[in-house]
Amino acid sequence: MRKRRVLLFLTASAVIISTLAAAAFTGGYRLNLTPSEPLGLWHIEQLQRPVAIGDLVFLCPPSTALFEDARQRGYLRRGLCPGGFAPLIKSVAALPGQRIDITDHVRIDRRAVPASSVWARDGEGRVLLPDPGGIVPPHHLFLYSPFASSYDSRYFGPVPDSGLLGLARPVFTFDP
Repeated sequence: MRKRRVLLFLTASAVIISTLAAAAFTGGYRLNLTPSEPLGLWHIEQLQRPVAIGDLVFLCPPSTALFEDARQRGYLRRGLCPGGFAPLIKSVAALPGQRIDITDHVRIDRRAVPASSVWARDGEGRVLLPDPGGIVPPHHLFLYSPFASSYDSRYFGPVPDSGLLGLARPVFTFDP
């Protein structure tokens, strides 16, 4: 009888947790477990205007070999975006038509971006190749995060704005 109660309790707990997780997901809530932004619970807020510089956004990366390599290296997590990627949380640093120069740091329209050092190697000593820079093409965004270990457009370049899910709003976050 005790075994049956434990099994019933575990089954009920799994159903409740699954239901809550599904409701949170369909309601636009996501857990961030990466170091690019504070860890915790975030909400995707529908964008009611054109995206702007400085907006913190959720964006699905394109399904390309570059992003698949990044996932295999552990820079990206698995998720429900096309290609099986989790959405990125990054700030919009540049819009179409703006010039990006990438050397040992990033410059946008000749202005240095604070905390934008470009690393030659990742934390495991693997080579990191910076994006060559250039003009942000139409329907693309240059994304950035000031967190030191962030994998952002410094390395993968501008991304299509078709992957934009909405603004990223922290609900309950903390910095480790």
